[in-house]
Amino acid sequence: MANAYKYSAIQGTASTGTYATLYTSPASTEAVISTILVCNTAGSAATIRIGLDATEGTPDAANGEFLVYDASLAANDTLTLTLGVVLDAQKYLRVSSSATTVQFSAFLTEIT
Repeated sequence: MANAYKYSAIQGTASTGTYATLYTSPASTEAVISTILVCNTAGSAATIRIGLDATEGTPDAANGEFLVYDASLAANDTLTLTLGVVLDAQKYLRVSSSATTVQFSAFLTEIT
């Protein structure tokens, strides 16, 4: 098995009901997400959500797919999550925020 270290980043959404894909694990590849950083660059607090999904849809709370749900991120603050979450092939790390001033970054290892 080969390991490839990766970084992925995306701007937040303007509504917590709208999701963006921070990372998609490729076919025949597992991924270990070691760290997620969330940075709020605005002068006011923002609400964030982070979830896992089998499609590019909305993570399902009933299936335990959320890692973070409606957490408040203070103005000009950064949240660091050290996780070790494993994604199977062709799975999605989905994020949303209440403001486009939020930046999401993921640091991970792909295993093929």
